[in-house]
Amino acid sequence: MESAITVKGQATIPKEIRRHLRLKPGDRVKFFVHPDGTVVLLPKVPASTLRGMLKSRRRKAVTITQMNEAVAEGAAGMARRSKRR
Repeated sequence: MESAITVKGQATIPKEIRRHLRLKPGDRVKFFVHPDGTVVLLPKVPASTLRGMLKSRRRKAVTITQMNEAVAEGAAGMARRSKRR
């Protein structure tokens, strides 16, 4: 696919590319130039579109006492491992 550049430096993005990138009028795009000279065109999406992409891992709150116990257990494990060497 190709597109011509106008005297104003504008180009039309071919319909198949717009469809593939799900671009619609008013959307913005970003251009990235790689060291090898290739150029990548990507849609600029607002951060709000990322919401809900990852599953939430709701865990029960941990107390300070539980944190201290976990740290102590980890330190004891490190001490045992260093004695084996």
